[in-house]
Amino acid sequence: MSPTDWTILGIIVVALVLWFWHHQRKLKHRAWLMQEAIHNRDFTLRLPTHFLFSGERALMQTLNQLGEHVREQVNLGEVESWEKLTRVLTHEIMNATAPIASISQSMLNSPAIKESGLEEGILAIHNTVQHLNSFVDGYRKYSELQKPKPQQVDLIEVINEVQSLYQDLTWKNALPESAMIETDPNLLRQILINLIKNAIEAGAKTMGMECSRSKEGRTLLYVGNDGAPIPAEARSSIFIPFFTTKRQGNGIGLSLSRRLLTLQGGMMSLLDIPRQGFPTTFLLEFPV
Repeated sequence: MSPTDWTILGIIVVALVLWFWHHQRKLKHRAWLMQEAIHNRDFTLRLPTHFLFSGERALMQTLNQLGEHVREQVNLGEVESWEKLTRVLTHEIMNATAPIASISQSMLNSPAIKESGLEEGILAIHNTVQHLNSFVDGYRKYSELQKPKPQQVDLIEVINEVQSLYQDLTWKNALPESAMIETDPNLLRQILINLIKNAIEAGAKTMGMECSRSKEGRTLLYVGNDGAPIPAEARSSIFIPFFTTKRQGNGIGLSLSRRLLTLQGGMMSLLDIPRQGFPTTFLLEFPV
């Protein structure tokens, strides 16, 4: 080989070494990004898979799927934990309030208490305990819903049916003609109604729904409204049972809706970056 050939060969070898070094640094950086995303509970991160060898592409796709599976398990674990805690709390509250209700009722029936200065206070205690018992019993019935019975359902048909119940709202939709999903139609209606009722209570006049598919094949439904936005300090707590930012709210609707969707392999989340025109946007994800 001539000196020129050796020079060209050397340049090619150096270029390949530099490309390989840069390529490995890029792969290492992507792996670090996925690790940080999972650590920070940001399960929306998707690593790019273009311009990779087949083995590397398969690895990146596996990491993307891993993030999705971790999110599913985290959501399911949170729902199960809150269910167990709620069961314990409702049981303890009912045990604690039952004797108070019984004693206060007996005192109200006593001639010595009737029309005395104590009657009004005891009546207030009795009514408060009754209200608390009613609230706890109502939530217990909510948490003991029947198991979902998934079937093939046209998501768009259910959406149109629910929207027809709220004709006072202005609807801005971006929906296909049909979107078949596997879900319990009755529970799906309940989820959508809960979101709409929450929006109305927040002062919404316009709502929008948009449907698309993820790269993994999941059906994505965005439900947005123009009501008062959820305060930043409350955004991480809205799916916690009993948590509410409303004076008259009971904190059940969103936690229940997320539970109903999670039990069917789906997910519900509040978008950090809402859809344009809708300060509050929820994302409902349905399994493949």
